[in-house]
Formats: sequence, C-alpha cells, structure tokens
Amino acid sequence: REAANKARCMSNLRQVGLAMHMYAHDMGHFPPAGVFPVGGTGDSFSAQARILPYVEQENLKNLINFNISYAAQPQVTRQRVPIYLCPSEGNDRPRPDGALTHYPLNYAVNLGTWFVFNPATGQGGDGAFVVNGRIAHRDIRDGTSNTLALAEVKAFTPYLRDGGAPDGPGVPPPASPAAVAAYGGEFKSESGHTEWVDARVHQTGFTTVFPPNTVVPYSSGGVTYDVDFNSSREGKTPHRITYAAVTARSYHTNAVNALMLDNSLRPVHSTIDPAVWRALGTRAGGEVIPGDLF
Repeated sequence: REAANKARCMSNLRQVGLAMHMYAHDMGHFPPAGVFPVGGTGDSFSAQARILPYVEQENLKNLINFNISYAAQPQVTRQRVPIYLCPSEGNDRPRPDGALTHYPLNYAVNLGTWFVFNPATGQGGDGAFVVNGRIAHRDIRDGTSNTLALAEVKAFTPYLRDGGAPDGPGVPPPASPAAVAAYGGEFKSESGHTEWVDARVHQTGFTTVFPPNTVVPYSSGGVTYDVDFNSSREGKTPHRITYAAVTARSYHTNAVNALMLDNSLRPVHSTIDPAVWRALGTRAGGEVIPGDLF
C-alpha cells in the first residue's frame, strides 16, 4: 500500500509542478508566493490557488474573488482539492476555524532558505516563489535542475508564530533545531499546512533552514512537539520581518518527494547535507551542487 501511495504522491507532485509551468507560460512568470501590501496588512491567496485552472479545478477558481480576502469566501476555503493531498496523509480532513472551514494540503512551494518577507520594503526571499514577486525562468540563475520548486509537508503541523523575534534585516538562520524554541511566539498545536488558500509560508510554503524530516522540538504542557516557526506572519504587521523555519516532511520512510523547477522528481533523503539542501532552496545563490546528489 505504501508503495502505491508513494507512486500516487509523486504523480500528484509532478502534475502540480506542470501546472506551475503552464501558469508561467501563460503569465510570463511563476505565481507569487502571496501578494501583501507594502507597509500595510492583509491576506492573500496562495500560489496553489492561482494555478487551479491548470489542475482541472476551473470551476473552483471561478468561485474565487482574488480582490477580497479568502476569509470572506467560506464557499472556497472549505473545498477539498484532491491533487494537493498525499495518499499517505492521515489527516485528510477539514479544519473548522470559527466561521470558516479550511482544508489542508501536502505540497508546498519553495520560499527559500530563511528570510521570507519584509513588509516595510516589499522585499521577498531567495526561493523559486517570492512574496510580491514575479519570478520568470530567466531569474533562476542557479538553473532549474538545481532549484527546488515544491516539496512535501505534513498537514496539521504544530508551529510557533508572531513572537516578533528575530527581527531586523540580515538575521542568520538558527544554528540548530533546538535554537528555534528560544525565539518563542504563540504556539498553535495543529493548524500548520491546513489552509490551501492561504499564502503564508506556514500554510502553503516551506523553507530550507533544516533538511527534510528534521525534528524541531518544542515543549508545551509537558508534551514535546515537532514544530514549524515564523517570526511574524506575512500581512499581519506593517513592519515586522518574516523569518521562517518551515520544514519539508513526509510520511514516506526517510525521505520526502521533491520537485525541481525543471519538473524532475527527486526523493530527497533526510540525511542530505544541510548546506546542499539550503543551496537547492535558492534560485540565484551561485552554489555548486554535487553532480551525484541524487
């Protein structure tokens, strides 16, 4: 069963990647990883929402008004998009959220290594998908075969958010998973990657701070959780920078399925060199990727 699930997962991931390329062909650039106001606040639809017509979800796309918040469109947020879910996901279920109901996903876009968004300047990160960005093939200077497009994530991931630390430009990534807990923030026990509509990194993206399936421990109420982290959610403040450690994770043994920007599919093992994984997360970092990596 797991072998069949893994094959279906890989097929889903490849189709989502193809949809990203079809969008880029028609629009001249890949979809942005959210569109948030500079110096302001607001919500944004995800890259996954923007490619719906290319994954045979034209009718769902037609329900969306991209000019208003998804929070005012409950008929959209509650929809299950089958191609965005890994068959091995044990939490293939809706998540009630006040007046809304959300549905999770398992295929996230690459937002880069650590820095995600500065609302004061509008600057986005160094990944293949960028907040307020229109990244075209010409911008992938590391080469499409050396740059991550998508990777698996687990639904209902615990995470820390909105602690405001770190802040300011140029903050380096945490030196170890244990260092993440020191940043603090509001703890959410099971709502990461549960909103396919939401452009924020902890919902529809990932970063390459830590290699796939790295355990990032955080203790709350006597329980130790494996968490994601963002310093400040995109669109929630006009001045706090978003840094994020959102780890690629899967239910497949010792690896995650990842898709490169040339649409080649790679099982990436949890033991990958952390420096190489971060290099794969950048679109124009100039790193040399080992030829025998996969």
